[in-house]
Amino acid sequence: MPRQLLEERSYYSLKWFSELENHVKEIMNEVRKNGDKALANFIKKYDGVKVDADKFIVEREEIDEAYESINEDEISALKFAKRRIEGFQNTILKKLKFKWHDEEKNVQVINLTLPIESVGCYVPGGYSPYPSSLLMAVVPAKVAKVPRIAVCSPPMRDGNLNPILLVAADICGVDEIYKIGGAHAIAALAYGTESVKSVKKIVGPGNRYVTTAKILASKDVAIDMPAGPSEILIIADDSANPYFIALDMISQAEHSPDSICGLVTTSKELASKVISELEKIMVNLERTEIIKKALTQNGFIVICDEMDEAIEFVNDFAPEHLEIVTKQSDKIAKQIRSSGMVFLGPYSPVPAGDYCIGTNHILPTGGYAKVYSNLSVMDFVKRVSMVKCSKEGLLKMMKPISTLARKEGLINHAIAVEERVKDISSKSYLK
Repeated sequence: MPRQLLEERSYYSLKWFSELENHVKEIMNEVRKNGDKALANFIKKYDGVKVDADKFIVEREEIDEAYESINEDEISALKFAKRRIEGFQNTILKKLKFKWHDEEKNVQVINLTLPIESVGCYVPGGYSPYPSSLLMAVVPAKVAKVPRIAVCSPPMRDGNLNPILLVAADICGVDEIYKIGGAHAIAALAYGTESVKSVKKIVGPGNRYVTTAKILASKDVAIDMPAGPSEILIIADDSANPYFIALDMISQAEHSPDSICGLVTTSKELASKVISELEKIMVNLERTEIIKKALTQNGFIVICDEMDEAIEFVNDFAPEHLEIVTKQSDKIAKQIRSSGMVFLGPYSPVPAGDYCIGTNHILPTGGYAKVYSNLSVMDFVKRVSMVKCSKEGLLKMMKPISTLARKEGLINHAIAVEERVKDISSKSYLK
């Protein structure tokens, strides 16, 4: 059964991409060809909103009005989350900047970080506004000192963006905010239109259309990762609280009907209790229809004979979010090779990481956690090494440099080094 689930997941991932690819290509080509006119048509078609081209970008007046629409607790929460994310990302950035000095050979190497010139951050809309996703995309870019940051998000039915998104963008110092969503927003960010300036890199999560558009656009601009419909996998034994597990599956399911929610356990009793808890909780829930669809279509429980089998399944599945709720969660965590983010123990639920821990909730999905990491400041900088070598230091390394260069047939590489130190080595290599 576990192997069948993995094969089905792989099949459906490939299936939806192949089904959407041509459709999304048509959207992107139309935007490249007709610019703002195409954007206006797609916004009307997919969002049900008539927006003129001169209204795509959010004006300062709209941002000021947005502050009047949300309360102080919400503003305080945004600022708190921003500080936490900044703190964590600054710690990462400091680790990227270092100087290595080989005293014996008198060689210095400085690792520099230079920001990417411009970034487009996609923020999902649809079922709910996601100011937290805006923070997760924008704050690492600001820490990296990206000079220009643009945000795209789909408009509401009245043609505007949700006020809390505008306030979050303002708190983060976003340069441009566009009322555009979907695959056409990705095309606009990638190729530009009369109103939308193109960017060098596109980041952020989205639905299958957005994810497909990002993959297609990656031929022309950089992207962070394929970050599509949300996923949670929980690995648990008989020590876990079935009520907590049911809550975590439901909390992930409420993202969208495409959300994937799974439990992998060695306890049949726990599996049965989780199902009972899900049935009880589902009686009175907000967003019930979305949750029911997600759990019915993409929810599953895998019962394994041994914990090693459960761990193997998790590594093959490579979930976006992994919760480990077992007697020896730390020991199991050391055996996890593929997961976007890992949450240990009963009091480290995914929502904590989604908002205020300081880590980033923009994570690889669809099995891409095998090769991609969560979004961070590293996605917004170029790492450049600066080398300073003394004449004496170059002489000490001349022989291996020359040997390797000549072995590769690049004779002039060797001579370029040898001639610089010939007065010390008392030998000229030029004939």
